[in-house]
Amino acid sequence: MIELKNISKTYLMGTSEVHALRNASLTIAPGEFLAIMGPSGSGKSTLMHILGFLDRPDRGTYSFEGTELTGLSDDELAVIRNRLIGFIFQQFHLLPRMTALENVELPLIYAGKRHLKEKAKEKITSVGLEERRGHHSNELSGGERQRVAIARALVNEPLIILADEPTGNLDSKNKDEIMGILNGLNREGKTVILVTHEPDIAQYARRVIHMRDGQIISDEPGREQLSVAASVSADTTIKNFLSKPARGIGGTEFLDYFRQAASAMISHKMRSVLSILGILIGVAAVIAMLALGEGAKTAIRAQLAALGSNLLIIRPGSPKLSGIAMESGSMTRFTFQDVETIRRMAREVRRVSAYVSGRGQVVYGNKNWNTQVEGVDVDYSPMRAAIPGVGRFFTGEEVKLREKVAVLGTTVARELFGDIDPIGETIKINLVNFRVIGVLPEKGATSFRDQDDTILVPVTTAMYRLLGKQYVDSIFVEAHAPEMLEPLTGSLEQLIIKQHRLREEDEDSFQIRNMADIRQTLETTTKTMSMLLGAIAAISLLVGGIGIMNIMLVSVTERTREIGLRKAIGANNHDILTQFLIESILMSVLGGLGGVALGAGSALLITLIAGWSVKVSVFSVVLATGFSVLVGVLFGLWPARQASRLDPIEALRYE
Repeated sequence: MIELKNISKTYLMGTSEVHALRNASLTIAPGEFLAIMGPSGSGKSTLMHILGFLDRPDRGTYSFEGTELTGLSDDELAVIRNRLIGFIFQQFHLLPRMTALENVELPLIYAGKRHLKEKAKEKITSVGLEERRGHHSNELSGGERQRVAIARALVNEPLIILADEPTGNLDSKNKDEIMGILNGLNREGKTVILVTHEPDIAQYARRVIHMRDGQIISDEPGREQLSVAASVSADTTIKNFLSKPARGIGGTEFLDYFRQAASAMISHKMRSVLSILGILIGVAAVIAMLALGEGAKTAIRAQLAALGSNLLIIRPGSPKLSGIAMESGSMTRFTFQDVETIRRMAREVRRVSAYVSGRGQVVYGNKNWNTQVEGVDVDYSPMRAAIPGVGRFFTGEEVKLREKVAVLGTTVARELFGDIDPIGETIKINLVNFRVIGVLPEKGATSFRDQDDTILVPVTTAMYRLLGKQYVDSIFVEAHAPEMLEPLTGSLEQLIIKQHRLREEDEDSFQIRNMADIRQTLETTTKTMSMLLGAIAAISLLVGGIGIMNIMLVSVTERTREIGLRKAIGANNHDILTQFLIESILMSVLGGLGGVALGAGSALLITLIAGWSVKVSVFSVVLATGFSVLVGVLFGLWPARQASRLDPIEALRYE
């Protein structure tokens, strides 16, 4: 069945070479019970590792049923180990976070037979541990742990059992029990290869070889060889194994990897929590910062809505005389005639309003308040989002008749009337009586002034009865659509130059301000601020990702033996990489979900404490969560690859 020819293996120990095997040749027939003996350093364990495809020889050939196996890939060797070999280790190599039954089931996962759970129960019952299958390894005695290891070795019905000092850590009673189990397996037709340094254990074998200095020095029969019906079936030939399609990661396998990843996290709670915390803080920072930026955008949009949309403001300029700037309006002064002329541009202009302003002392009863008094036309209300929330705006007739009516800002209404309804009450503005007919909606304060600290009156009343002005301070013009603002600006410039008989070089004698430019500037600034805040938060998320990578590297180091065990029972490089990658992604996702909750809570707290406007958007949640998963993949990939590339025998020997 097995034929080794001139096998040699050399290890490097620093700068020194250690010849573990020297031209060793060996033939093993089906159904044999072979013991390999020799002192420490004789090469017996190395020989067993090569027999079990855990290690590769430097020279020589390994044939199984006439098939040369020396040149097989790592994944092909993993398949053979899983289907053909059952390992029993001196140190048991049970995973402490799993129950006895779950340890026995492990080879089934890598064989794609996870659905055959009854097989694991059958094997653990066959070694006398049916009542102990739900216990963890730290709850089992040494003999019970070794029985679990035997059940694990048998669960895939391998042809060959490799036992490396299986009784080295057991007392006499347990030794006899374990050897009795191995003897029974040999009677059933299993080929058993045993490594031991104990002569009384070697006596159970029916063939004993002795090794020294990497060479086989004797090959002796042991007890009488039994006649056993042992052969290699068609289903267990090497060609049959390797001809089957590669095992992919299906739903069941993924679920198993997910469970193992979750179990590994739970078994190292503090380490996992610290890793998750790094991502959680990063995601929370992204959510909170983007919410702050979105809130700023919303607040600016609200302020811009108060300024009006598609709006142009015409103001007198400051012409220069001999290089000296003159007083604003000293050359071009606007009148109601200009307003009416502009209003006749109906194809381009939707609304027009004259505007004047000044300060006024307002008195009601024993209360007085100094505020901004603005004289406007009827169209000002819809243009500047100044439709009263209480009461009404003044009419065109009231403007024409210079009626003494006033619409109050919320600040003025609060300071003068408190909780009293101001509608219909009479106030004095600069000693002139005005009747309150409405209260404006609240617009809030900017860094320059309180937009609600104002009073609106008819522009004619303000000019001729209150402020004593002959000319309007500015003219508000609303276009029909945003795309008409640029051509309308040109038309207005030509109209004013013509109306006031100005020269082309006198364009600085008036100004036309485009509110869309202000809107674009503010929105661009806010967008830049949001990106800056997001970038700062992303840096913290990046730091969290580096933390996960460090923790995963530590995890790989701590679990090196576990990785060696998994490879010994059939896990290939892709299996190991997938499991560690899932573990990394799982921590990132948990951190991401926790970060979303913390970020949203932080945004709410900012609103409650600081009064800032914040808005948690779906985009920011998706972005932060997606980025956290990406961090898990990117920063988990390298540790996962490091784990998958570990040599199985070196991993099992790791201290």
